[in-house]
Amino acid sequence: MKNVLSIAFATFAAVSAAPAQVGFDRILQAEKEPQNWLTYSGTLKSQRYSTLNQITTGNVKNLELQWVYQARSLEKYEATPLVVDGVMYTVQNPDDVVALDPVTGRVFWTFSYTPSPDSRPCCGRLSRGVAVLGDKVFIGTIDARLIALDARNGKPIWNVEVDKPADGYAVTHAPLVIKDKVIVGVAGGEYGIRGHIDAFDAATGKQVWRFYTIPGAGEKGNETWAGDSWKTGGASVWVTGSFDPDLNLTYWGIGNPGPDWNGDNRGGDNLYSDSVVALDADTGVLKWYYQFSPHDEFDYDAVQVPVLAEIPWPGSTGLRKVMMWANRNGLFYVLDRANGQFLLGKPFVKVTWMKGFDEKGRPMKVPEAQSSREGTLIYPGNQGGTNWYNPSYSPATGLFYIPAWEDYSSLFVKQDAEYVKGQQFGGGGPRNLTPPVVAGGFNYRKEGEQYGVVRAIDPKTGEKKWDFPMSDVTDAGIMTTSTNLLFSGGREGYFFALDARDGKLLWKATLGGRVTSGPMTYSINGRQYIAVCAGSSLFVYALRQ
Repeated sequence: MKNVLSIAFATFAAVSAAPAQVGFDRILQAEKEPQNWLTYSGTLKSQRYSTLNQITTGNVKNLELQWVYQARSLEKYEATPLVVDGVMYTVQNPDDVVALDPVTGRVFWTFSYTPSPDSRPCCGRLSRGVAVLGDKVFIGTIDARLIALDARNGKPIWNVEVDKPADGYAVTHAPLVIKDKVIVGVAGGEYGIRGHIDAFDAATGKQVWRFYTIPGAGEKGNETWAGDSWKTGGASVWVTGSFDPDLNLTYWGIGNPGPDWNGDNRGGDNLYSDSVVALDADTGVLKWYYQFSPHDEFDYDAVQVPVLAEIPWPGSTGLRKVMMWANRNGLFYVLDRANGQFLLGKPFVKVTWMKGFDEKGRPMKVPEAQSSREGTLIYPGNQGGTNWYNPSYSPATGLFYIPAWEDYSSLFVKQDAEYVKGQQFGGGGPRNLTPPVVAGGFNYRKEGEQYGVVRAIDPKTGEKKWDFPMSDVTDAGIMTTSTNLLFSGGREGYFFALDARDGKLLWKATLGGRVTSGPMTYSINGRQYIAVCAGSSLFVYALRQ
């Protein structure tokens, strides 16, 4: 096999202060060092909530741009950077890793990687970020490899195959570190892959376990796939999961079944597509699952971020361990994260494909809600009520915040599909009848047009508390802080701060490109910074001095 390392190289300069060892105990207790951002979603609970408090609702209007990192790529920039002890680690699409000075933006080193020409990710040649453990930085690549780098200089330590890129496999999300393992899942649901989640030894790159997201012949759940359709059923993974150390469970969202829009030959619920799976972190053994969209024909990937919290719950003594989930299918869920018990499900946007839940928490589909040759109009549309972009939960307000698409529908058209290895296997597609607004200014839209919104939800009831509407739809994630701030953006190119209690606009800046990433925050020498990717650049803000 061709040595992939021969087409990868690192350029580097001395790092001003080498980062300390990042033991897993630090990642496990990341909330105790809010000056750093040690994992993709801030902590393993994935709340995207920071206790840094220098920037407040009273002074956020004084934010000023400090520096900009311009990537050598025009691909959409969906990454969230990490900050570790005075060094920022981020990506430059498709799979370069860059170490930066988080105060000035100076480049310490760059690891440049050229993916195999066999790579064929469906939805962008990009990476959403990296992971750190010990003295290593880890990146999954679009040609389905996992690479460990020396955090001090960017030199490769090991490089292993996750799967075959020529068959449609890719890794596009930031890896998740749990104990001594690095966990990744494979994208490629549009290519008829059989999805899986893998754990690798962080020291050696040796595979420790694999969980197939589609049960094989003779395994429980395989009967939910007609015939041999499970072999090409998709069920990919392309957003980073979460972890509960008390339960030793890691949670991952699973993508759509294949072919996407034609379910004729894959009769049944198609487990574990469009589900959340809870896996034993040591062995990869499935402990429980919940399927959000059985037998999906609308491309409703359930790869959204599993957000973990402890909240009061009716009938529970003390606080209950829950998982909160804003799903692409337009429904907000609360599940018991110990056993997967369905606690609450409620639409957070207009939904027409289902009419409620049965006593077990299974969605009751509207009979006519299926793709058709002539096209079937469904709300929400193909991109969903939300998508991969991260929500946030604020313990300060007790609210869950969703970046959502409202008044959005698609006409779902079914076509014949024949599986050919390495080629797209879609079986039709969506037709959008209400194109998004592309002009008109901030917070302006015409009646009846789809639009983006930051929506605040009370997780105990599923009820909406407030909205912040935009004129165009949004692909931006959300971050909240203990000072009741909420940061987000949208396709209009604005980055803004809201009061997390009522949605009032407090500050905004135009970045010259749409925001397609999740904001993050960190502190260096007592000064708090806010970072976000937009267009093809990384922007960093701090208070005026």
